[in-house]
Amino acid sequence: MIYNRNKQALMHCETRHSIKGRIRVHCRGVRYLKPYQDPITKDLAECVFIRSAVVSPVTATVLVYYDADQATADDILTQINSVLSAYSMNAFKAERTERMARTVQERRLQEEPMSETLQRIAITGGTILYSWLRPGREPNNILGRFLSVPALTAVSLAAPILKSGLKALAVHKRPNADTLSSSAILASVAAGQGQSALTIILLADIAELLTAYTMDRTRNAIREMLSMGEDFVWRIDAQGNEEKVALSKLEQGDRVISRTGEKISVDGTIESGDAAVDQSPITGEFMPVHKRTGDDVFAGTVVRTGRIVTLAKRVGDRTAVARIVTMVEEAAHRKAAVQSAADRISGQFIPVNFILAILVYFITGKIGRALNMLIIDYSCGVRLSTATALSASICTAARNGVLIKGSNYLETLAEADTVIFDKTGTLTEGKPLVSTVLCANDKFVEKDVLCMAAAAEETSTHPMAVAIVERVKREGWAVPRHTDNENHTALGVSTRIQRSIVRVGSKRFMLKSRIDLSAVEEQAQRIARKGENVVYVSKGRILAGVIGIQDVLREDMKKSLNRMRHIGFDDIILLTGDVEQHAEIVAMRMSMDRYHAEVLPDEKAETVLRLQSKGTPVVMVGDGINDAPALAYSDVGIAMGKNRTDIAMEAADITITGDDPLMIPSVARLSQRTMHIVRQNFATAIGVNTLGIMLASVGVLPVFWGAVLHNACTVVVVLNSSRLLIHDMDNGK
Repeated sequence: MIYNRNKQALMHCETRHSIKGRIRVHCRGVRYLKPYQDPITKDLAECVFIRSAVVSPVTATVLVYYDADQATADDILTQINSVLSAYSMNAFKAERTERMARTVQERRLQEEPMSETLQRIAITGGTILYSWLRPGREPNNILGRFLSVPALTAVSLAAPILKSGLKALAVHKRPNADTLSSSAILASVAAGQGQSALTIILLADIAELLTAYTMDRTRNAIREMLSMGEDFVWRIDAQGNEEKVALSKLEQGDRVISRTGEKISVDGTIESGDAAVDQSPITGEFMPVHKRTGDDVFAGTVVRTGRIVTLAKRVGDRTAVARIVTMVEEAAHRKAAVQSAADRISGQFIPVNFILAILVYFITGKIGRALNMLIIDYSCGVRLSTATALSASICTAARNGVLIKGSNYLETLAEADTVIFDKTGTLTEGKPLVSTVLCANDKFVEKDVLCMAAAAEETSTHPMAVAIVERVKREGWAVPRHTDNENHTALGVSTRIQRSIVRVGSKRFMLKSRIDLSAVEEQAQRIARKGENVVYVSKGRILAGVIGIQDVLREDMKKSLNRMRHIGFDDIILLTGDVEQHAEIVAMRMSMDRYHAEVLPDEKAETVLRLQSKGTPVVMVGDGINDAPALAYSDVGIAMGKNRTDIAMEAADITITGDDPLMIPSVARLSQRTMHIVRQNFATAIGVNTLGIMLASVGVLPVFWGAVLHNACTVVVVLNSSRLLIHDMDNGK
């Protein structure tokens, strides 16, 4: 089961027994929440209509006594679900820890630097070459065999493998792949097959080097994508002098200088100065924000103009951007279901190899044939190739500006066939523009209508107000002098220009102010049918004109949706808080299957859950705070665009940092290709090793060539996975 669906199934609540005033609810996740038993009970008891609650981790149930006059059983179920959802991540982590304890424990490839692995390969290769060029007589006794140059080299180089294999037996009570390799190496040396032992180590090291290289590339790509990019900063010392210091030397309480074009390196408060700060890497805000003394700033943001001195509150690993880097690096190791399956399969086959070795030896009496049963195994190829493929995909995505927080999301994305899109900022640019200006009569021209509207909207931060003001500034027109700006909630704004009151707002605002709209009513309806927001402008009691404002659809978005259909997404849905009319127009233009309009953030999440309840893996694409719940609940949440918010980025499983919609199908195509290569590797590793075992058991395949066949197959499937490092996402159609 995949990560998100597992989390939701884990916290799913269902009624086991209910009578008036009493209900028992079962939730599998409660089994893992024993440390939080008291806080959960307290949270439930704070509800006014709950009289008492008993949380039982043993039975994974919650028993609640409630006031039946104030609430129904469904109300209580909803309340329990709401309280438990706050502990879902704790339950998930505890379940994952328990599951990992049952999984065969393998040696982590990242434990050894690649330089050491390269040294091992050089030593092993040199020893094999030496033994070929200067073959010696094979000692007849076991001790002599272990004291030969190939044997001593093999045993010393196999120390990490031997240690891991022994630890698996001694601590975890289960053999792992290293236990099998250790047995094969020691048995090869004991049988006088020192070269075979070295061959096992050499080819295994080559395969592990390729996998470790891929993982290292992935970590570096993620760090480069999110790093602050500064090694040194300017700090003000105790005497007030400026000094250049390494970023790692900064401490809390230091005063750090940031100038035009420089990245801010700490989280803190501006002590002096002011600047225009680009916060898009952290908050997603499109426009630079004017920051002055007393304002907070974040590491990773950029000073566009100005100079500030920041009092550091958080430095190094405690900054916001560092926490994001750490979060993503940790999440990148989250296993996909297929990777866990690979580990389970390899773990289950390890005892089979030992049994086969014993059977072959007793049946044939040939130690060489039995030895091949230990050398030729399924675990290495299956395990290493799967990890390499998934890591290579995450690396390729990061190089192209796409952050994937775990390999499990790649697998889920490859399986999904339903995708939900938010409208504003996702399908559209998120920056409304003035598209139409109509004058009500000959007394007014386009300039008059726009300038009067800009005067009224000049102090407003509403996106449509900003669109009007920016249009006037772009045309080079002066905003008229005005006074008495007044906001009329849910209607519009008004101001006074000279002796006349100018009103800007909705049709209802105009009718309430007794403005005659008959001259433009038909044109206004036509503008609205085109999907534009209609803004009326009046001067005194006379209508001056109508402004149509539209959020422009993203370039290439239609092409992106077409590609999504081509690669297998057959249900494309629009989910927006915008009005029905605008949602319908966008859905028709984009040829979407259906749409839901005027939905609140929690309703978006409910829509996702409804689709999931039908067994459909759901992909959600959004960019804003209101998308965060839906992104979190979806099987794969994708935050897209430079305007995305930090909340959306945190809630999402995949973040596309740019504004190119074609990256959405490109990521989906990458995930599908990844799983195709994983399946190729499974078939190759199992097929070749099965053939090797069959040939070895009948004596056709000698020990040395058995080692070559098995480990060469491992190298081949790892190389096949490494092809994903050069996957072209721009052409991932």
